[in-house]
Amino acid sequence: YDGMTMSDPKTPYDPDDENAPLRPEDEVYSEQERKRREAEADLEVQIIDAVRANGSGPVQPVRLTRDNSFCFSCHKDISCWNECCHNTDITLTPYDILRLARHFETRPKAITAMFTAPAIHDGSGMPIVKLKMMDKDGTRKPCVFLDEKDGCTVYNDRPASCRYYPLGLASVKMKGQDAAEDFYFLVKEPHCKGHEETNEQTVGQFRAAQGVEDYDEKNRDWIHILMKLASWKVMGGPWGKEPDERTKKMFFMATTDIDQFRLFVFNSSFLDKYAIEPQLREELAMNDETLMKLAMDWLRHVLFAEETISLRPEVLQHAIAQARGGAGGT
Repeated sequence: YDGMTMSDPKTPYDPDDENAPLRPEDEVYSEQERKRREAEADLEVQIIDAVRANGSGPVQPVRLTRDNSFCFSCHKDISCWNECCHNTDITLTPYDILRLARHFETRPKAITAMFTAPAIHDGSGMPIVKLKMMDKDGTRKPCVFLDEKDGCTVYNDRPASCRYYPLGLASVKMKGQDAAEDFYFLVKEPHCKGHEETNEQTVGQFRAAQGVEDYDEKNRDWIHILMKLASWKVMGGPWGKEPDERTKKMFFMATTDIDQFRLFVFNSSFLDKYAIEPQLREELAMNDETLMKLAMDWLRHVLFAEETISLRPEVLQHAIAQARGGAGGT
């Protein structure tokens, strides 16, 4: 595409490239991106926590790194055993849903239908699912997976929020930085006696013991999307517009129902538009985690025009021709 005078609609002006000429057709994008980055600067988005619904300011106002230490231990003999599994506010990530489906030897849609309720993510305004609490007599509503005597019945495949507790995970985009940084915070709820234990560990040691590294890696793109949408929300949504209902439905489908997304990939024009190698197609047909990664890449592409997935050359050429004002334009 040497000699093009119009910008590629899939690779718009990069505000980080100081040497790039500001072309007229890119001015709108440039201004929107500048405003978004200003809105994103110092924006803190809480991603994972398990604060009880009736909690009263339990989050400690200190940002922790992997090297910071804290005292905590949870075990069956502690007096508050299972108390944290009542009245909790647990957002399920896409990978949480896959792991629970694997645990029950069923499909993700069955997990969301039986064990979750729809909700809206506070920061981004996008649809998510939260774990149901059982509506028993009284105010103590236990988690659907709780056995009052033996504890968590899905412990090996428990959600990320449960693994993190009593820590929470948040992301913040500091002014002048390109990438968001994760940090951790401590949740000290009145019922929890684990903080009185003498077992001292670093945040990194606790994360390793709870097996959250794999969850964080698999949830990274989902966190990125929520973080970026939260910054856009300050401006009224991507490009100044709130994502429409169709976009929200597609986001919800791609993040909660991997089988429906698979049908979308293989039974629509998806493979005609995007450059997916034949060997990857076979993997996508069989591997849920590979398909989940594609879903996140696709969402980043359609929401933010990020180059996380490639259009077929002929599709890209057609898009450029349309942007020029007509097919075959030069």
